[in-house]
Amino acid sequence: MATITLKGNEIHTNGDMPAVGDKAPDFRLTAKDLSDKSLSDFAGKKKLLNIFPSMDTPVCANSTRKFNQHASQHSDTVMLMISADLPFAMERFCSDESLDNVVNLSLMRSRDFARDYGVLIEDGPMAGITARAVVVLDENDKVVYRELVPEIAEEPDYEAAIKALG
Repeated sequence: MATITLKGNEIHTNGDMPAVGDKAPDFRLTAKDLSDKSLSDFAGKKKLLNIFPSMDTPVCANSTRKFNQHASQHSDTVMLMISADLPFAMERFCSDESLDNVVNLSLMRSRDFARDYGVLIEDGPMAGITARAVVVLDENDKVVYRELVPEIAEEPDYEAAIKALG
């Protein structure tokens, strides 16, 4: 269990994130066409998992914009935007903002991803959705970087995450 804050108030996640050097847990998340996606769908690519509560917040929206910008210059990397938002809402936001270099994935069918990655918020007003975190995987799905943002209202360390991609 990790302790983070939401506007200074302490809340907790369900566990710990995968450690650097670990094989990333596989997942089943929902894509914009309602198909299931897993790590194998992105085989052979570096992956940045931008995990956040909802794209309907300024910080989450900004992180999507920043990672979209980086993805446009790196074809060997896939940027996965992961939240509890419905796939339709995520797609509408990205379409309205012309963000077409990221892949939106939803927890709509299951919270297993959030549990397996140790980012499921267990208490407080946001219980049941994800904390803000970034996980970078190499092309073999090994964790090379991870960050659980200590304050949900703050942005992740973009520079460190991008650097970890190599």
